Amino acid sequence: MQFSILLSMFIFSFTMSISPGPINISILSSSLMHGFKKTLPFISGASIGFSLLLIFLGFGISKTIMHYPTFFMIIEILGSLFIFYIGQKIICSKAEVEISNNIAAANFIDGFLLQWLNPKAWIACLSGISLFCSPVSYHPFILFTLIYFITCYICLMLWGISGHKLAKILTNSRQLKILNNLMGGSLIILSIYMLIKLFWS
Repeated sequence: MQFSILLSMFIFSFTMSISPGPINISILSSSLMHGFKKTLPFISGASIGFSLLLIFLGFGISKTIMHYPTFFMIIEILGSLFIFYIGQKIICSKAEVEISNNIAAANFIDGFLLQWLNPKAWIACLSGISLFCSPVSYHPFILFTLIYFITCYICLMLWGISGHKLAKILTNSRQLKILNNLMGGSLIILSIYMLIKLFWS
């Protein structure tokens, strides 16, 4: 396979994975409040969840789904509601870096579900499939899935490490609360915007 195609696969994967979105903001907030180690299951769930979604759509399912626009509407509605839920969960979280054990960190299932209900993830998958899935052979798509999984995992870990480092700078609960409100609020605004765009476009 040509180096230019491999490079294109990496650039596409990196751009889609590193750009801010519901997953990245959730990882940043979780790592800030709970630490990188406790956020790793969420990162793993998001990376594996996305890769399975990509595989699910890549092996012919995408062609069937494209004929059912109502399906995408349902995904957008459920995704918006779940993003809203994650946003209010961030806002309501305790503004302390050292937290007690009874306050749960974002887990594997949260990360997995958020990807399957994240319209951005569906768009990324369908765009990648249209670019790199060959009707002649599945080998390019399998390679693309592998590159995307590794790139996605690394990019999400970078967001997690950023949150962990940020926790050392923000030393009081007032600063943490402001940041939580900003991150959680941005997710809530995003979810409301998605719903408005869906019903009034």
